[in-house]
Amino acid sequence: MEIQPIATFHSPFPTKFGIPKQSGLVQELQGEVVFEPAFRNVDSLRGMEEFDYIWLIWEFSANKHGANSPVVRPPVLGGNERMGVFATRSPYRPNPLGLSVVKIDRIEWESPRGPIIHVLGADLMDGTPIYDIKPYLPYADAHPEARGGFTDRRSWPRLTVHLSSSVASLFDDDERAALSQTLALDPRPHYHDDPNKVYGMLFDGHDIHFRVEGKDLFVID
Repeated sequence: MEIQPIATFHSPFPTKFGIPKQSGLVQELQGEVVFEPAFRNVDSLRGMEEFDYIWLIWEFSANKHGANSPVVRPPVLGGNERMGVFATRSPYRPNPLGLSVVKIDRIEWESPRGPIIHVLGADLMDGTPIYDIKPYLPYADAHPEARGGFTDRRSWPRLTVHLSSSVASLFDDDERAALSQTLALDPRPHYHDDPNKVYGMLFDGHDIHFRVEGKDLFVID
């Protein structure tokens, strides 16, 4: 089987660092699905406006090397415990395909770039190739009673983010909320805990520098 990208995803993240580990963790995060010229046909989206969420099937295009082990070390477990690759959502897989459910914010039916799906809550890097789109079906896709494996044993504490007025003024309300919620998830590698180390994260055309002390994250500049 040969597949080709049908669209490209656009987001505030030009690199992998800082992107939420799963879709839906930062609902304020805005993104765009822009179709390739061969697929810019509004008929292919007919009926999509009746759905709230869609599945995106995409490529881990930023990976520099392929999968070479049947086990991986999920960051959610601190990077120390090994799990089978097919029991995780690791980007290092035999076929580097990702799966994300995102909320439809609005559909721009006509634009110079063709129809555009504006979405919220994605965990994709800017420029990510999209290979397929499918509607999210609550009656079939939602299983709130299901077990979550090793993720059930991991809490999701969030940091308190401190933005200076000068940094906050660079963004509108939605962008500021998305940045704050993203930083609150703690973008650092899970084995890092140096309060003096300064990290850099590219977001929406800005290089955000921050450090973490305890449960507080301070944006420096």
